[in-house]
Amino acid sequence: DLVGEAHTKTISSLFMESWRTEMEEEINRINQVLPDTQTRDKTDEIQQWVDAVLDKMDHYKAEHHRYVKEGVTLLELALWKAKLDEKDENAATGRTKKAKRDAESIRKVKRVTCGADTV
Repeated sequence: DLVGEAHTKTISSLFMESWRTEMEEEINRINQVLPDTQTRDKTDEIQQWVDAVLDKMDHYKAEHHRYVKEGVTLLELALWKAKLDEKDENAATGRTKKAKRDAESIRKVKRVTCGADTV
């Protein structure tokens, strides 16, 4: 086999099972194609294969980054909401304009102090 087990750790770290399966299939594809390729064409075939593997891996890494970024955003929002839901001893049912402004500033403070910055 042209490709040994060196790729296993990288492939196993991919986020989704379907990504791992597709990468394994793409990596193994060269072992099916190369034996039937004429000697003079093997270098080109290998280069195309390497490019295809690297392109697919770059795509999956970008997708993984997008999923992580989305998860972090959701976690930050959840922390902020939890902080906003905490009982506020100054809460009153009939608020004045000043009280509304204070509530807005409290909201901003809770956004900063909810712990999302540690995410």
